[in-house]
Amino acid sequence: MTPIIETRDLGKRYRHKAALTDCTLRVPAGRIVGLVGPNGAGKSTLLGLTCGLLAPTTGTIAVLGDRPAAGAAQLAKVGFVAQDAPVYAGLSVADHLKLGRKLNPRWDMGLAQRRVQQLGLDPAQKAGRLSGGQRAQLALTVAAAKRAELLILDEPVASLDPLARSAFLRDLLEFVAELGVSVVLSSHLLGDLERVCDHLIVLAAGRVQLAGDVGDLLAEHYRLTADQADPAMLPAGAEIVHADDSARETAVVVRSSQPIDGAAHADLEDVGLAYMTRAAMASVRGTAETGVRR
Repeated sequence: MTPIIETRDLGKRYRHKAALTDCTLRVPAGRIVGLVGPNGAGKSTLLGLTCGLLAPTTGTIAVLGDRPAAGAAQLAKVGFVAQDAPVYAGLSVADHLKLGRKLNPRWDMGLAQRRVQQLGLDPAQKAGRLSGGQRAQLALTVAAAKRAELLILDEPVASLDPLARSAFLRDLLEFVAELGVSVVLSSHLLGDLERVCDHLIVLAAGRVQLAGDVGDLLAEHYRLTADQADPAMLPAGAEIVHADDSARETAVVVRSSQPIDGAAHADLEDVGLAYMTRAAMASVRGTAETGVRR
């Protein structure tokens, strides 16, 4: 099956600053992909490259087997919701659906109208007068009614309260089940990603730190105490990812393809934070060693 995203040595520079470096990924179809990383990690840049809004500086990227934004047919396959769930403040809810019908050859007006009714939105209401949660739901409805094969969501829930985030993620799962669509969801909220995602990409310092199906990643990551993480006690090939000594008891995240007796598996938040923290510390050490200011 054709992967939804495939990159090789992908890079993007803005003048003299590298936003993304040597990014090589192969994301299988049919997944809800969580893209996580700190601010400035390169998440929005990667999504912009995926949508064709940006051109690579180096390397290659294919989306659903073709170059991003290669033509009208390719554009119709991808739905995109940018940060802050952008909608047109001066247009009504109904106007958004009419605009979607004009711009998208696969537009499903029945789906869009049904979703608006289920959400309790007034079709005559101007989008600028909707709540943040309602705007996010309208943006998701428009993207889904496009009947795309891939939905790309760039931190759509970052500014929402917990109840609105929960409703958005619940409805996203319903869309995936109904439409059979693949999703890439960017967020810095690891708890939200753990609820809905079955594939994870960790970006930090402009590089891919970790990628794979969530079940596989959790199966080979463990959370240990400092005593348990003695290298002499670990299986051959085990890797200490990061030791967090900020709490009363040091917690160590270890990656091992072999079982570690008596150790609990790490959760997604443990794993994501371990790789992001390790990358941040390496970046600080590199800056100190080279004397480069960032």
